[in-house]
Amino acid sequence: MREVELLLGRFKQFADQLEQIDIRMSDPVTLQDMATYQRLAKERSGLVDRVEKFNVFRKLCQELERLEALLSAGIEDKEFLALVQEELPGLRQRQRQMTEELEDYLLAPDPRQDKDIIMEIRAGTGGDEAALFAADLFRMYRYYAEQCGFKVEIMSASPTELGGYKEIIFSVEGRGAYRKFHFESGVHRVQRVPSTEASGRIHTSAVSVAVLPEAEEVDVQIKPQDIKVDVFRSMGAGGQSVNTTDSAVRITHLATGMVVICQDERSQLKNRAKAMKVLCARLMDAAVREQDAKISQERRTQIGSGDRSEKIRTYNFPDRRVTDHRIGLTVYRIEQVLEGDLEEIITALLRAERTLKLGKSFNQNGKDGTNASNER
Repeated sequence: MREVELLLGRFKQFADQLEQIDIRMSDPVTLQDMATYQRLAKERSGLVDRVEKFNVFRKLCQELERLEALLSAGIEDKEFLALVQEELPGLRQRQRQMTEELEDYLLAPDPRQDKDIIMEIRAGTGGDEAALFAADLFRMYRYYAEQCGFKVEIMSASPTELGGYKEIIFSVEGRGAYRKFHFESGVHRVQRVPSTEASGRIHTSAVSVAVLPEAEEVDVQIKPQDIKVDVFRSMGAGGQSVNTTDSAVRITHLATGMVVICQDERSQLKNRAKAMKVLCARLMDAAVREQDAKISQERRTQIGSGDRSEKIRTYNFPDRRVTDHRIGLTVYRIEQVLEGDLEEIITALLRAERTLKLGKSFNQNGKDGTNASNER
């Protein structure tokens, strides 16, 4: 197995690095330099567990190789043959499990993966049909979130008279929400015959989705002088006033011109709190995207570009198919997908992301710090 060979080579580098650190820590010069000694001790603690697991994995691979070689050569002793045949499946299963465990050591965890999120769905090209599909997507995400045990709360919505949404913003709360939903950011295209289409022609509409990890106070700090707050009466579909008090809130971030409006709650305070939460998430997302833009394409490890103008998925009703263009996956059960059955697609995207990140890690050949101790 090539992945086993790559792992053995990669973890051999960790073992060599640990050996070099031990040599440096026993050097009298290092012992007199407390700052260097403490830094090396910290590096060592991060390597010990990896190397211990590597040694167990290496012995397991050697035992598997030995038994498979015996089996290939032919075993005349029937009792010994039966014993080998009985033991091999368990060893192979253990090897697969340990392969995944060791691969996890090579994947830098995303600090955002366990965060709650804010999702924004906006109707794009297609007019009323796009707005109706925005409502379909919201319903799909709500069903999927509930299946995952997450809590969904609408923060702001601009409904249309036909039951669609020009825009809807909602939060998804639960451990791992960002990990499950972050692939959904981008343009979703729908191909179907609108209910208002008399000639039966298929129309193509588009909806954009943004997935923002919820910002904490330590992530984004907004001072009162950084924003302008306006209040007004809430408006419903068609522009009619739905509230007799000035409970709707518009917050403008002066430095960026970013505007957030929340009017779903009857309480001005609640609308302001929701608007601030959305604004913080957008500002943090903008900062992360600016940082990502500075990273070369070679170092990026994500499925697709992450650009919200990128077409990521097509929902074709006549063929009953949903196609994710980033990984070339097509499933022919559009009804179930729109009812929240997204697990197959999400799992495939997670697997592709994992493969991409592992390939990057293996291709680095230890350049991410393996020789750091020698370079200092």
